[in-house]
Amino acid sequence: RMLTFIFTVIALARPQTTSPQTESEVEGIDIMMVMDISVSMLTADLQPNRMEAAKAVAVEFIAGRQNDNIGLTLFGGEAFTQCPLTTDHQALLSMFRHVDCNLQQQGIISDGTAIGMGLTNAVGRLADSKAPSQVVILIPDGANNTGDISPLTAADIAKKKGIRVYTIAVGKQGMVKQPVGILPDGSYYYAMVESDMDPKTLRQIAQTTGGLYYAADNNNKLREIYKDIDRLERVKLKTHNYSKRYEAFMPFALAALISLIAELLLRLTVLRRIP
Repeated sequence: RMLTFIFTVIALARPQTTSPQTESEVEGIDIMMVMDISVSMLTADLQPNRMEAAKAVAVEFIAGRQNDNIGLTLFGGEAFTQCPLTTDHQALLSMFRHVDCNLQQQGIISDGTAIGMGLTNAVGRLADSKAPSQVVILIPDGANNTGDISPLTAADIAKKKGIRVYTIAVGKQGMVKQPVGILPDGSYYYAMVESDMDPKTLRQIAQTTGGLYYAADNNNKLREIYKDIDRLERVKLKTHNYSKRYEAFMPFALAALISLIAELLLRLTVLRRIP
């Protein structure tokens, strides 16, 4: 009975244990992904088209960067932030999977490819970053042909902010089967046209900011490019893991129950009072 009382008091005091505070190193940076959503991204020289191929590999890249803040900027004839920098990668991936060219098709954003505007938007999102490394991954499939800011001006701004830009030209150069109009049923009309890709400007952007230029003319090459960027952009960060409390009253509550049962059994058998 005394043991039951003691264990009950201890259990009611709700003892807890804690895991020790530890210090560890992880890898994490701030990344803005800048994707072209102009109608030309529906060109099927990558499978099933440039847009879907770029999205699929980008999703794999994001899934492998668990400690990074990652955001998403989209651009056609103008640019906007689809997702600000976040570590909530599930929300980011959900937005990413719904990216398509419908905004330009429906006239919500203007026609054209404003690479400079897209890059400037991303640089603005990274301007106040306190991370040890800030990176933009720029994914266009053509030349800059609209917008108030030129790509090289945007690159100079990025350089002043200490932001590296990796440029990935998506698609094949030369003659490609590209959407050039919309049929009455809403589907696209395709024709063979000369690709307007501008590798010279993309290479200059990368060189100006300390990044690299890549050309992705097939799905496998695109995947290898992302793997290369993933290897290059690794920064060690020191993190503190604080102690966490765990409830420890259950063993004492169980001991109280066992001692109570033992007391009852003894009182009814061995220690039974005989009148």
